[in-house]
Amino acid sequence: MGDMTRTAVLLSGSGRTLENFFSRIADGVLPLEIVAVVSSRSAVRGVDVAREQGVPVAVFPRRDYPDVQAHNEAINSWLEPFAPRLIVLAGYLCYYLKPGDFSGPVVNIHPALLPKYGGKGYYGDRVHKAVLAAGETETGCTVHLVDGVYDNGRILGQRRVPVLPGDTVSVLAERVFAAECELYPAVLARLAADLT
Repeated sequence: MGDMTRTAVLLSGSGRTLENFFSRIADGVLPLEIVAVVSSRSAVRGVDVAREQGVPVAVFPRRDYPDVQAHNEAINSWLEPFAPRLIVLAGYLCYYLKPGDFSGPVVNIHPALLPKYGGKGYYGDRVHKAVLAAGETETGCTVHLVDGVYDNGRILGQRRVPVLPGDTVSVLAERVFAAECELYPAVLARLAADLT
């Protein structure tokens, strides 16, 4: 498949997005080499997913550091030897600041059509609850660059998902996640092509 883009993945939970990446890489449609995984929590399945794939993984709980800066400095100094060219947030719930000398993209996926239902405090089921409470007829997911403000960076891709009568938070979340599983690898493959 030619050049694979060295990629670090940051997560805080189940690792479903990471699993999706590994399966797309195995299928030959996602030209990434996942060289390192960071988790902000230790007892999460995402850590096991990385280990099962033989990828180096480190846990950096936010509470172990005095501030956001120190937390990110610890993460970034651990990542540095792996020399990633792309940093991907996959259900990462902490505030991430990229290293000052990192020239590659830092990318996140959000479970709504930004700029709607984005910003601090809008993540996971909270987003879907807000969408349902507002009576929206459509939602979706957005892949965007990370720029230092929650859910604010340039939008790289979106996929629309209908909100159906009778939807619950969990039913809607599954439908949006299915769209994420298509959108995220497609956008990352495009970014990787630009980096090689």
